[in-house]
Amino acid sequence: MQTIENYDFSGKKALIRVDFNVPLDEKFVIGDDTRMTAALPTIKQVIENGGAAIIMSHLGRPKKGPEDKFSMRHLVPHLSELLGGIKVKIAPDCIGEATQEMADALKPGEVLVLENLRFHPEEEGGNVEFAKQLAALGDCWINDAFGTAHRAHASTAVIAQFFPNDKLFGYLVDSEVKSLDKVLKAPKRPFTAIMGGSKVSSKITIIENLLNSVDNLIIGGGMIFTFVKAQGGKIGSSLCEDDYMPLALEILKKAEQKGVKIILGIDVVEADAFAETANTKIVPTDKIDDGWSGLDVGPETIKIFNKVIGESNTILWNGPVGVFEMEKFSAGTRAIGDAIVKATSKGAFSLVGGGDSVAAVNKFGIADEVSYISTAGGAMLEYLEGRVLPGIAAVLD
Repeated sequence: MQTIENYDFSGKKALIRVDFNVPLDEKFVIGDDTRMTAALPTIKQVIENGGAAIIMSHLGRPKKGPEDKFSMRHLVPHLSELLGGIKVKIAPDCIGEATQEMADALKPGEVLVLENLRFHPEEEGGNVEFAKQLAALGDCWINDAFGTAHRAHASTAVIAQFFPNDKLFGYLVDSEVKSLDKVLKAPKRPFTAIMGGSKVSSKITIIENLLNSVDNLIIGGGMIFTFVKAQGGKIGSSLCEDDYMPLALEILKKAEQKGVKIILGIDVVEADAFAETANTKIVPTDKIDDGWSGLDVGPETIKIFNKVIGESNTILWNGPVGVFEMEKFSAGTRAIGDAIVKATSKGAFSLVGGGDSVAAVNKFGIADEVSYISTAGGAMLEYLEGRVLPGIAAVLD
């Protein structure tokens, strides 16, 4: 199979789909350039091996065609800086005669950024003619945008048909897929998944899919209360999705049939208000006082979680187990992070994914001490649900 490592880029123009959807403030200063730095190895591989790079991405959610606040031109100076001062060119559009002329004139080692793909509704519509016009700009197509791999958009999937022998994964997508497969398809056992967050409804498909591969499933965060209440526990004013209680019981039953251990914890930190200044008490998970809410796991639960994580060889963490944004309710999530770091240092493979978990590892300063961090959000969750991602399938087919 052709890979970015063995493909011959000399004299070729590589169309690279990246995810440069970065936060900009009102003065167009980039708030977080992680997504840009993540694409650098792929861009450098092209230009250092005799090719020219044509970068395409979306930025924000333009609704009415071109809008200056969503223009890719705001990212060009920083990209130029990240690439060691290479003068990065910006096209007037992502398709059209003037853009085609700029692409045709590109020399090896040069970089051209196309204007925001979503200035054209055809991008999200997966329009074949639009994909064909994009394809005309380059000699090969590289998908390095895992964050949009779950969308069958023109630039992320449809375009592949115009490059039957010249389509590749970039380094970022390649490492995301390999890391997720390591967890889902060939985990070293015991395999423990930690699912946190507030709603069962948003994690249900993932939980059901994980029951086919995990040995232990730690459930934390607000969603435990749907399980606790379904089993007759008292949860006070804690978060609960009553409609999902029958499903919660079904999951517990399925887990038992498959020999998967579900760990909900035995105590919580309850609070009389959703605030740092709240009064708090440690109580059993199923005996929360009326008018109080569970906002973090308790010390005995932390001990149980630590033991399970410490004995694991593969760990997947998606979602915090408490309101970690407030210092008062961050102990549980911090403890999970510490336990994962410890297990990783002993040889376990750990994958952290999903916005809140990534925010937690960054907040606690442990990002460099886990095996892999997936920043792809929706795409990662759909992959964990067992779905085929259009942007991945397009390269593999």
